[in-house]
Amino acid sequence: MEKTAALNASFTSYSLSFNKILTPKNSMAAVSFLASFSPRTHSLSSPFPSLSIKPKRPTNTFQVRSVAAPTEDVAGFDDMVSGKQRKYYMLGGKGGVGKTSCAASLAVKFANNGHHTLVVSTDPAHSLSDSFAQDLTGGMLVPVEGPDFPLFALEINPEKAREEFRDAAKNNGGTGVKDFMDGMGLGMLAEQLGELKLGELLDTPPPGLDEAIAISKVMQFLDSPQYSKFTRIVFDTAPTGHTLRLLSLPDFLDASIGKILKLREKIASATSAIKSVFGQEETRQNAADKLEQLRERMVKVRDLFRDTDSTEFVIVTIPTVMAVSESSRLRASLSKENVPVRRLIVNQILPPSAFDCKFCAVKRKDQMRALDMIRNDPELSSLKLIQSPLVDMEIRGVPALKFMGDFVWK
Repeated sequence: MEKTAALNASFTSYSLSFNKILTPKNSMAAVSFLASFSPRTHSLSSPFPSLSIKPKRPTNTFQVRSVAAPTEDVAGFDDMVSGKQRKYYMLGGKGGVGKTSCAASLAVKFANNGHHTLVVSTDPAHSLSDSFAQDLTGGMLVPVEGPDFPLFALEINPEKAREEFRDAAKNNGGTGVKDFMDGMGLGMLAEQLGELKLGELLDTPPPGLDEAIAISKVMQFLDSPQYSKFTRIVFDTAPTGHTLRLLSLPDFLDASIGKILKLREKIASATSAIKSVFGQEETRQNAADKLEQLRERMVKVRDLFRDTDSTEFVIVTIPTVMAVSESSRLRASLSKENVPVRRLIVNQILPPSAFDCKFCAVKRKDQMRALDMIRNDPELSSLKLIQSPLVDMEIRGVPALKFMGDFVWK
């Protein structure tokens, strides 16, 4: 009873504090919000080929008629926004919990607080374009209109990432090895290598490669002088299963590619003289360098995930038993990989109902049960809890994302 009374009092206080911008309407929480938006364009003067400016659909108003209670234990935003050194924030969790909206709202919040910001989708099923109501496809950096400081968005093309891996593989250990060795009269050795099924291994990229290469490509962009101004990078990651595979992928590739390169060194001495005569040595070395670069990039991704000074993984969930259980497993896996996690967002929290709504009462009771699970969970209870309210329409466009960010990221 005391907890319910406290939540009701908190909701009443929240409603009154927004009285000047919220107007009563017929809805579950009987509040409405209207925000005007004046677009503002930012650009980077850079010849970098990945930068592209695409036409945008103007979005001028945003209205919400139903919001839930504010957060109980809101994680401080000050430590996230303080400092000008580069920081990475990765948001992940179960599919359908609102990761993209949370990531996009955080990016808008950073930009409005003076940071040059980049938000990136590493999820093969991209939703950033829908969230910003703007075309962000094509694998290029696209400026987002609205925030006070430059905000750019990027959706990595997963097919291009797979092609990069296949090319490196075929030229250095896949089908390219057999073709070349057959031409050099070393077919017997090629058959022995074929028994190792290296081509089969490399022609089919392992799970998690899309996300890993997406992150490594972003790091490549940011290492260039043109993008040195970006101080906050927000990743909208794929659902939990992809994220877990991504965490283990760099170690897998480090070991696998390392073995392939060692094998190449062993056969190189026997074939180098022949290949030099036919001018093939330089081509083979370039292929080896390409594969080595891929391995180094994956190791760099792994190190980024584990860097407690510059990286934070934020888990996003909803107040259901299944989602909380999956979030607990994700936190355990992240801890095992030494990935820093400090915050947990519980999205879509229902408000206390002022009406005789049995469905609302039962649903809220179920959500309170899930929140109790979080407080008693050994993996989740130590995290800073952010409760994000349920609204009665989609969070879409910069004004809506700003509205969401203002009461989630405090």
